[in-house]
Amino acid sequence: MSDISTAVTRQQIAATYELIRPYVRRTPMITVDGGDFGLPSSPLRLKLEFMQHGGSFKARGAFANLLTRDVPEAGVVAASGGNHGVAVALAAQRLGLRAAIFVPSIASPSKIDLIKRFGAEIHVGGDRYADALAASERHVAESGALPIHAFDQPETMLGQGSVGLEVERDADDIDTLLVAVGGGGLIGGIAAWYEGRVKVVPVESDGAPTLRDALAAGHPVDAPAGGVAADSLAPRQIGARVFPIVQRFAAAEVIIVSDDDIRAAQRALWMTLRVVTEPGGAAAFAALLSGAYRAGPSERVAVLVCGANTTAVNFKSC
Repeated sequence: MSDISTAVTRQQIAATYELIRPYVRRTPMITVDGGDFGLPSSPLRLKLEFMQHGGSFKARGAFANLLTRDVPEAGVVAASGGNHGVAVALAAQRLGLRAAIFVPSIASPSKIDLIKRFGAEIHVGGDRYADALAASERHVAESGALPIHAFDQPETMLGQGSVGLEVERDADDIDTLLVAVGGGGLIGGIAAWYEGRVKVVPVESDGAPTLRDALAAGHPVDAPAGGVAADSLAPRQIGARVFPIVQRFAAAEVIIVSDDDIRAAQRALWMTLRVVTEPGGAAAFAALLSGAYRAGPSERVAVLVCGANTTAVNFKSC
């Protein structure tokens, strides 16, 4: 395999951003005081990417794929824990394309509902993302549709890397950016954008330590695929194309957080900012709130809050 880091570069991310910009939302970045959360009192930047179309950063990679690749009449196919499926369904609807989405039984009802709302054909089956991926591959073989991989695809990483581009434009003085990791498309794109100029810190759930285990082995390996964030942060392995980029450009230490840490981060974001996130969307903040990541006295830290497709909010009783 050729060096994938030469295919996912700052220049290509910038060019992809110009292509997808009419279709995605430039999400805001806010500055809060860490003291509001019981942390040392210092400025803390939060990139509110959960405000993206479809409720997560995934729309960027979905549009990047559909706008740069030849889509056959049979349309596109995606396997997803939920958010990637939402994003591909949304992008396909906006561009007038057919889409079939495969999700496992653990997918959040809110994500399944959004996929249906965006008009995609949906298939629910299997217990984990890997099961949905296998089913989607069978569909591709039978239909001739174009597969849109959730993370291990250069176009996906180029789209997700535009998050880093926006963070740099809005906060060019940060030292550190905390990013949640599932399959790795998001951190792969962001790390490729920064090229080591900012410390990009991976954060994983202890129920799905795909990157930690891969770094220990020196290559992607099967890891547990559970935990409260399993529908967004629990593929079987880190992406094979993602891995060399993260090895080269991201921080070497993976920060591990527990389900309780993630739930506490969700509660803190709600109680302090009235921000609602799904578990995977709060994982990076959990690293800071729990003390699993301790910033230095003068370290300028930003956190990516990346997804909000959850059933935690219900307005029916209001």
